[in-house]
Amino acid sequence: MKQVNETIAALGTTIFTVMSALSVEHQAINLGQGFPDEDGPEDVRAAAARAVLDGPNQYPPMTGLPALRQAVADHGRRFHGLEVDWQSQVLITSGATEALTASLLALLRPGDEVVLIEPVYDSYLPIVRLAGATARMVRLRPPEWSLPEAELRAAFGPRTKLLVINSPMNPTGKVFSTAELALIAELLEEHDVYALCDEVYEHLVFSGHGHIPLMTLPGMAERTLRVGSAGKTFSLTGWKVGYLTGAPALIDAVAKAHQFITFTTPPSLQAGVAHGLRKDDEYFAGLAAAMARKRDRLSAGLAEVGFAVLPSEGTYFVTADFRGLWDQGDDFAFARMLVAGARVGCVPVGAFYPADPPTHLVRFCFCKRDEVLDEAIARMKAFF
Repeated sequence: MKQVNETIAALGTTIFTVMSALSVEHQAINLGQGFPDEDGPEDVRAAAARAVLDGPNQYPPMTGLPALRQAVADHGRRFHGLEVDWQSQVLITSGATEALTASLLALLRPGDEVVLIEPVYDSYLPIVRLAGATARMVRLRPPEWSLPEAELRAAFGPRTKLLVINSPMNPTGKVFSTAELALIAELLEEHDVYALCDEVYEHLVFSGHGHIPLMTLPGMAERTLRVGSAGKTFSLTGWKVGYLTGAPALIDAVAKAHQFITFTTPPSLQAGVAHGLRKDDEYFAGLAAAMARKRDRLSAGLAEVGFAVLPSEGTYFVTADFRGLWDQGDDFAFARMLVAGARVGCVPVGAFYPADPPTHLVRFCFCKRDEVLDEAIARMKAFF
């Protein structure tokens, strides 16, 4: 038999799937995969349900329902001051992962180089390789996770086409500062490079930090694509509704890839998200405040167990150093031990590095009910 695609064949199963399966096997509390254990706002779900019953339930426009594209543009203007033409600068996708995939396939050619920032979300590198491009890695180091200027500058060269930035950042919880974004913008202009901005946690920012889209910096609107996610903003991860904002020429290129990946996204879910994006400011502020309280609850509990807990400025996640508790192996071994012994699932941070990862950090998800977080802490206290 002839070989299948070697790049695909070499991929393993995502760590999120692996740890979720182990959580089920051991009847563990799953603090590994990043999904809430409560569904999102009832009015958003009701709007989608009405759209199913009222119809139409046929193919919507390939670029997305006009109502949702308008809502995305208005949402960007309302929260970030972005002036966007909904007809030429917004594209709706089947989740943020499809938005990222379509963008990378549209922009990259074999031989191009892409700057990726470690720890790196696990889908980026496989897609870059599928496009025939090469990644240049820039590593952030705990506990500050600050962006190293010299290493970032060295990663740019004549073949650099694109930089991918995830802010707020999974798994670190880092929110990139104004100075760090200005440095990135300087290098993008200097080397004539595009940026793909994964901003799915834009409304999950804590501790007085503010999310600043790279697109809002001078000179960036023409060379950046901004990715958003209804799944994260409305705690509806199973809906898989994403949205892209960018310059018309970039959106047009990505749409050509999108049409041959999923073509479109269920119209009823798009209608629900359009309703959600127009919710009042109280909802979005309340979402961040509620998640910040959960972060604090889990972080305090982990510290009581004996972990060294790193700061989290945003996202669903906290990173913890387990060396004060266990020294029998690396982070993958610790995660397997914890799910089997304490019946609590987590994710080894080493899964977010293609090579030479740190081996003492794990990621816990706090977007769960308080009683679930408390039970997870109680199990770990009893175990250790």
